[in-house]
Amino acid sequence: MAAASDTLGIGVIGAGLISAYHIAGIQAAVGATVRVLAARTPARAGPLARRFGVAEVATDWRAVLARADVDAVVIATPDAMHREMALAAVQAGKAILLQKPMAMSAAECRGIIAAARAARVDLQVSWMHRHFEEVVRAGELLASGRLGPVHQLRIRNATPGPHEPWFFDRALVAGGVVMQLGVHGIDLVRHLCGAIETVVATTATLRPERALPDGRRVSSALEDEALATYRLSGGALVSHEMSFNEAAGTDRFRLETYCAEGTMLLRTQRGALAIHAPRVTGACGWFTPDLPARAFGARHHERWLDILRGKLPSDPTAEDALAGQLVAEALYRSAASRREEAVGGLSEEVLQ
Repeated sequence: MAAASDTLGIGVIGAGLISAYHIAGIQAAVGATVRVLAARTPARAGPLARRFGVAEVATDWRAVLARADVDAVVIATPDAMHREMALAAVQAGKAILLQKPMAMSAAECRGIIAAARAARVDLQVSWMHRHFEEVVRAGELLASGRLGPVHQLRIRNATPGPHEPWFFDRALVAGGVVMQLGVHGIDLVRHLCGAIETVVATTATLRPERALPDGRRVSSALEDEALATYRLSGGALVSHEMSFNEAAGTDRFRLETYCAEGTMLLRTQRGALAIHAPRVTGACGWFTPDLPARAFGARHHERWLDILRGKLPSDPTAEDALAGQLVAEALYRSAASRREEAVGGLSEEVLQ
């Protein structure tokens, strides 16, 4: 790993939309250089590399891991490739930022975590929504206890659906809207308000045939709609709506939090963050705090780079990803059984 004063060398594996987010965030964070971008073909990697001024492209992701000038890798490929690539990165001694969902199953997540621990390789899973300014401010307020206990949350994740065919291929992904979009909401709920203990859910596939924006057509039996309710360890209740069929989308997510001393809304028609808690804010009605204006992804990648430099302790985002995967798997079980399902499955040795 590079010394604290050195520029970190980063390799990015994958050239989709999420790779653009990571490259832009790394460049905005300063102190690191994306040295190489790997994709299946030069035609796939080239446009993204030129857009961000990445000097080199590769068609063999293993070549990225072999480079001495690469300290860490971003793995942003279809879910089914995560395990092989992450384990190879661990063996090569490269720190990892792994795109969500972490892997195809909780068992695969456990294997990646165990390998990284044994090799003492830092492993992070990318939970981009945690680093939005409104989420950071909301988390600080909830942690302070000034809003009192959380009683109920409502979160909605909705988009018109992915633009690439592989998202609808069960051989390449861990699931449909739950695993590709809903896991963001699951992580936010856990990150802000605590562990999810039980799940009641239903899912549906309402568009088994769809046309992508570029005219390509796909068929899929994966769920494109899901409704779930969660009971948190502290007793609060959560409703979670997930959709790949909303034309307008929700601009990442919408979150409503109802606490004993007030209500907090994130990313709604009232703005990025709105708080109705007169005894806390001193405002008679809705209070909308000023939030820092920062480049998209800068806060997220600054934190990652500071972890790599040893300025911050490693975040347990991989363990959080495993916990979220267990929630998603309980959700699928509930949809099949039509019963409330316990999450469970997090052993003490995994959390240590």
